[in-house]
Amino acid sequence: MSTSPATPTDDNAFMNQALLLADAAAALGEVPVGALVVHEGVVIGRGHNAPISSHDPTCHAEIAALRDAARHLGNYRLVGCTLYVTLEPCAMCAGAILQSRISRLVYGAPDPKTGACGSVVDLFAETRLNHHTTVSAGIGAGESVQRLQSFFAARR
Repeated sequence: MSTSPATPTDDNAFMNQALLLADAAAALGEVPVGALVVHEGVVIGRGHNAPISSHDPTCHAEIAALRDAARHLGNYRLVGCTLYVTLEPCAMCAGAILQSRISRLVYGAPDPKTGACGSVVDLFAETRLNHHTTVSAGIGAGESVQRLQSFFAARR
């Protein structure tokens, strides 16, 4: 069964859901990043940042959403899935995205300190890797940046 790519309207709607997950992270005192995995138009994985509360440095939003989606599908390979995340993934998350075979990544705000989709490094541009993910940036960027700025301003 083939699926058509998401439309810009779909991308915005799914990113809005990821932004709500970012709000859930912020409510717990975590950096406000949210992520979700969509397969054939259905959300199959959700996650938000929780490394502080979980005492787990790998508990980023993307990792949580990938784990949830893999459990849902009963397979670590998430071929045909799209991951929506409010912030550009770090190198750890980019590696997990590639290992899970995510077909498409859509992220909001760039991360000039740890971004691995071009801001610092670009793992997705590495042609020697055996899997390639299509990357779309900037969907919901303004809303993502606003949440991050508000979160860190409150901490100062």
